[in-house]
Amino acid sequence: MSDAKRMSAADIAARIRRDISDGALQLHDRLPPERLLSETFGAARGTVRRALTSLEEEGIVEIRPGSGTYVVHAPEGIGPNPIENATPLELIDTRFALEPHICRLSVLHGRRADFERLDELCARMEECLDDPIAFSEADTAWHRALAESTGNGLLIWIIGQISSVRVQDDWTRMRHLTLDTATISEYNLQHRQILEAIRAREPEKAANRMKDHLEFARLSLTRASET
Repeated sequence: MSDAKRMSAADIAARIRRDISDGALQLHDRLPPERLLSETFGAARGTVRRALTSLEEEGIVEIRPGSGTYVVHAPEGIGPNPIENATPLELIDTRFALEPHICRLSVLHGRRADFERLDELCARMEECLDDPIAFSEADTAWHRALAESTGNGLLIWIIGQISSVRVQDDWTRMRHLTLDTATISEYNLQHRQILEAIRAREPEKAANRMKDHLEFARLSLTRASET
């Protein structure tokens, strides 16, 4: 694991996931303690803890109180990893195929507690106008919480997988190029509009607002890629 600056929980989870896939961490290996991971990734211990919890929810590691965190997932097969080779624009296209329908399923299956969680994450993002890294972490959590509101375990896992693209250098560069105050403000407005439509139990309106949100993200990435 190499050093990095101000990595988010999603970034750290993706890096550990990649180390497992590459064989740097193998089945039954114990990860370094949170303190050392915090130093390695240049992140707060709370951020590291969130990353490990996320990996545990995916079934990749197991956190054993008083003992440590262990790898419990063995990578399947050898060959190119589509996550490692994906570009930010491919991520957006994949999300286009999934997230509008996730909104529809959230309308059908979401509970009050799910919507309150999404509302809390909206508030967290709204506090991050001048902090792209913190915003990106909260944004990833918001989209994961949206998937979780469907109760569909496979969709939750897929969203976790495609979100791990954000650890790549291309994504980090795009984040710095696209996440200015105006763009973050627009994303915050769009997240609120999606949540309002879901709470109003309007599945197609929610799906269309998600499409608008992803189209705006795609446009931002396209413009940044041309610079």
